[in-house]
Amino acid sequence: MKTPNLPRLDRRQLIRRGLGGLGGLALSSLLVRDARSEGAPLRPAGTDFAPKAKRAIWLFMAGAPSQLETFDYKPKLDALYGTPLPESVRGTQRLTQMTSTQSSFPLVPSLYPFQQGGQSGAWVSDLLPWTRKMVDDLTIVRSLHTESINHDPGMYNIHTGSQNPGKPSMGAWLAYGLGSMNENLPTYVVMTSAFKTQAFVQALMSDLWGSAFLPVQNAGVEVRSVGDPILDLVNPPGISSVTRRTMLDAVHGLNDLAGRTLGDPSVDARTSQFEQAFRMQSAVPGLTDLSGESAATLGLYGPDVTTPGSFASNCLRARRMLEQGVRFVQIYHRGWDAHYMLPASHPQQCMDVDQACYGLVQDLKQRGLLEDTLVIWGGEFGRTVYCQGDLKRDDYGRDHHPSCFSMWFAGGGMKPGTVYGETDDFSYNIVSGAAHLRDMHATVLHQFGLDADQLSFAYSGLNQRLVGVDAPAQVIQGMLA
Repeated sequence: MKTPNLPRLDRRQLIRRGLGGLGGLALSSLLVRDARSEGAPLRPAGTDFAPKAKRAIWLFMAGAPSQLETFDYKPKLDALYGTPLPESVRGTQRLTQMTSTQSSFPLVPSLYPFQQGGQSGAWVSDLLPWTRKMVDDLTIVRSLHTESINHDPGMYNIHTGSQNPGKPSMGAWLAYGLGSMNENLPTYVVMTSAFKTQAFVQALMSDLWGSAFLPVQNAGVEVRSVGDPILDLVNPPGISSVTRRTMLDAVHGLNDLAGRTLGDPSVDARTSQFEQAFRMQSAVPGLTDLSGESAATLGLYGPDVTTPGSFASNCLRARRMLEQGVRFVQIYHRGWDAHYMLPASHPQQCMDVDQACYGLVQDLKQRGLLEDTLVIWGGEFGRTVYCQGDLKRDDYGRDHHPSCFSMWFAGGGMKPGTVYGETDDFSYNIVSGAAHLRDMHATVLHQFGLDADQLSFAYSGLNQRLVGVDAPAQVIQGMLA
């Protein structure tokens, strides 16, 4: 066979082409390495310093409770009923489209009286009498603020530190940073509660408790109040535990092969999920069974505690989960949006949660759990001092207000009997102790022994963090014991 005529290469051409080939091989190697290391942890799991909290319950009031009807007492408003909000107070702050076209912004004081509670003398609305009884156990923060003015970006921001989807939730960051307390149970559990308000109810998106680019096992696991606690956990008819174990072993063998071949860490994460689900089949049902609770304990949480899916029932189940090794429980209670008819909705919303919150904190306290359990209460932003729509003596509404809002914290090394931060006479601007959401996130992480600047994860070219990468976050020292 005739040898084809090949082009002759001189020495310089040979070296140039050879180096080009080596460069391609190097690039391919780097791409493979990046694909395998993208998202690799920058720190081992564990604390950066001694923690004050080991576990947490986040009571999230979706829709944004009004600080003016709960914790931010403004008695001077009574004399200003119906007068316009001074332009010097409003300044150039952004308004939502729902009120930006109003011809006036009439001031509306709360319809509900406030009273002082406990030794600390913190002012709390008559809508929350049970909460007022325990103010000496609480750290009430009146000076939180956010840039988010609408619900979806506000919900993402307070959960993930970003107004945009695609970032891990605070619960996922804690699970990633600290690891599991019980390998038979999820590290992070989510429950949604029944609510009675019908208007302006915000949707909940599962990525609010998702892990995004963190390993998938750090995502929140939804636990239901009716039927199987966790969907698809129970074996279908005809499938025994032995059969399930045999099937999982076969799948794991295939996954191991794929993992070694592809170098994809998500394959190992999927295997880990299957194993945890198998262990959870026997551990989870007991989490939701309240039959062994005493009458005294049930009485703490109020009459709704035996109603499946109620906020009170979920609070008691959350305490049981913590006792058995769940690190982070998030309970959602929706229906707090109050653009109109606030007097028809907020009293019912407060009644749903007030005694249950009291019962939870006291139950944890009696069992010696409150000291290292952090309880968090609040929504995504605040509400305006001016009325949205028509103002009546017995009826009014309030629009979204990101410039100041209130939350409370209990246990976990927080300073009890404390009111932190102050707003002006209109609850419109912060006059002392301003705390951005990223500061709240940094403070929560700090109580768990985690440095917010060090808890990071390499993704998309950045060392991603709960507190973001654009602005500094400060631990709110005035909240800490």
